Formats: sequence, C-alpha cells, structure tokens
Amino acid sequence: MYNRIKQEAYDANMELPKLGLVLFTFGNVSVVDRENKVFAIKPSGVPYEDLKPSDMVIVDFDSNIIEGDLRPSSDTKTHAVLYKEWEGIGSIVHTHSTYGTAWAQSNRDIPIYGTTHADHLTKDIPCAPPMHDDMIKGNYEYQTGYQIVDHFRDCHLDYKEVEMMLVGNHAPFCWGKDGKKAVYNAAVLEYVAKMAFLTEQINPEVHRMKDSLINKHYERKHGKDAYYGQ
Repeated sequence: MYNRIKQEAYDANMELPKLGLVLFTFGNVSVVDRENKVFAIKPSGVPYEDLKPSDMVIVDFDSNIIEGDLRPSSDTKTHAVLYKEWEGIGSIVHTHSTYGTAWAQSNRDIPIYGTTHADHLTKDIPCAPPMHDDMIKGNYEYQTGYQIVDHFRDCHLDYKEVEMMLVGNHAPFCWGKDGKKAVYNAAVLEYVAKMAFLTEQINPEVHRMKDSLINKHYERKHGKDAYYGQ
C-alpha cells in the first residue's frame, strides 16, 4: 500500500551520502502521502549502505508507527509537525552538512551575497533562534517542528517560497514538493553556505547583494516571464 512513498523516501535518502551531505548515519529524508495522512521516513541509526526500500518506516501525523519493524528517525516528530502545519510540502530533508551546520551553530542567517543564492531565494536563508529551556526539557523533537514554524510566522516568511532554513545550534532543514526537490534544496543550501563562508573570509566587509540584482536573477528563473532553462 505504501510502496510508492517507501521507494521515493529510499531513493532520496540514498542521494544524501552521494552529495556529501551526511556522514555515517546522520540525516534523514521523509516523503508524505497526503491522501492517507502518513509519511515514510528513514529508520534511526541504520547505515545508508544497509538501507532497503522496505526499511522505510510508515508514520502518521501524530508520529505513530503504522508500518515497519524498525524505529523511525529520532527526528520523526519534527517531520510530523511540519507536515501537519504546512500542507503544501511533499518531502522533508534534515542534514548536518558541514557548512550549513556551521552557520546554524553560529546562529546566523546565511546572507544573500551572490547570484547563485538569488537564483533560488530573494531572502537570506533564515536561522531560527535556539530553543527555550522549557521546550528543550519537554518534547524536544516535537518542539523543534514548532521552532521552525514559529520562526517563519514571526518573520513573515512563506514556506512555499523559502524551502530551506537553519535551526540555531542545530542544523539545516529543507523541504519541497517531492523527495527529489527537497534533496536538491538541501544541496543548494550547503553550496550557498560554503560560498557565503568563503566570501566573508575574502572580504570581511562584504555587503548583501543589491535588490535589483537579486530580483533580476530570481525573476528570470521563477517569474511570470521566466526564461531560464527549457
């Protein structure tokens, strides 16, 4: 019954080590089935080279296991919150990729310094502030989901336009319409994070790119008169 999302989640998870976005068993991808209100997610602590499509665990939006013999990812409750709150997403990726995580540990948004960033976003990649102590002591992974959702609400960000972010002192979370797009966004975040870091090393006085150039690059790819690509 859930073979489609199991296969898609498996395929997306297997892209993470290929793209250098994870180490050992770090990271996870999930893919949702909106009709049945469940999602498939990587099992916890299983090496990528040992994974099979059948190992993907099926979980509902309250984090209850519906199908699977293995424990789901420890981040399952975070994924569940995002699927419940944001109906427009089809897949979620969480990594501890090097540069993205370094920006998260620095509690900094990733500034928009160049056209590669502007091809994907017109805004800095946001970083949610560290979680309050009472939330940490409570249902931590569940609260991480609301740490993300609340930051987007407080900053008036649209999750359909900004499909990537950082959780302060933690790491990146990305999403998209399907597993392929969510993984793509995770790779873009890491690439942009690396370039932004290097940019600040070369020129510590660098300024955010001007709005006219940001809008030009974003609109040529995503606007109503877009002409980038086929």
